[in-house]
Amino acid sequence: MCGRYVRKGDKQKISEAFRAEPNPAELPMPGADYNIAPTTYQPIIRESRESGEREMVLARWGLVPFFTKELSDIKGLSTINARAETIMKAPTWREPFKKRRCLIPASAFYEWPKEGKAPKQPYIFELSRGNPMAFAGVWDAWKDKDGHWLQSFAIVTTEANELLAWMHPRMPVILQARDYDRWLDRGETERLPLDLLRPFDADAMEMHPANPKVGNVRNNGEELMRVAVEAAEDGALPL
Repeated sequence: MCGRYVRKGDKQKISEAFRAEPNPAELPMPGADYNIAPTTYQPIIRESRESGEREMVLARWGLVPFFTKELSDIKGLSTINARAETIMKAPTWREPFKKRRCLIPASAFYEWPKEGKAPKQPYIFELSRGNPMAFAGVWDAWKDKDGHWLQSFAIVTTEANELLAWMHPRMPVILQARDYDRWLDRGETERLPLDLLRPFDADAMEMHPANPKVGNVRNNGEELMRVAVEAAEDGALPL
C-alpha cells in the first residue's frame, strides 16, 4: 500500500518535466507538498481527449468510480491504490485501466513496516540522486446528483522490490520515462500495458528513515525527509 508521498515540484516544474500543459492554464496548484495524504487534490498527467497532447489537471486522491451512487459509499482507504494483479478483474479498476491511465508526479514515498508494534519507524524511498518519478495511475470522473463532476485517481501498486520487501510487500508502480507515452495512450485499448506493472529496479532507489512526524497529516515540511536522515547519521535511528 502507498498511503503518503512527496511532491517537490510546483506547477511550472512539473509542466516542464512532463511536457504537459496545465488545464486550465490558471490551475490553482500549491507548491511543494511533503506529506501528501488521501482525499487531497494533486496534479496528474493524462492525454487530452481533444488535442491528444499531455495535460496536467488536479484530481482527488482516492478513486471514485463513475458508477458510484453516493460519495459516502467510498469507504476509507479502499480506493487510493489499485493492485496490479487484479486491475483487469475488479469493476472499480477495469474501465479506468483500459481508457483512463495517468502519471502521478512524485519525488518520494513513505512506508511503514507491515509487521511490528506501534509506533513504527517510517521510511522514505526515492530514486537515486533524487530524480523525480512518475507513479502509474488510473483516474475516473463521477457526477453527483447536482450535476457536479469530481475527477479522482488511484496509484497502481505491485510487489515490492528487494529494497522494500523486508518491511512491506507492496510498492507503487514507478514508470520509466520511455514508457510514458504508451501508458497514457487513450487509443490503445487492446494491447494494454500490463507488462509495465512491475517492481522498479531496487539498485536505482535509495531508502532512509523518515521523521515519525509524517504520521500526522498536519505536519508538512522538508524536515519530514531531512531530519530523519540526519538523525540516522548520528545513530539515533536504525538504517
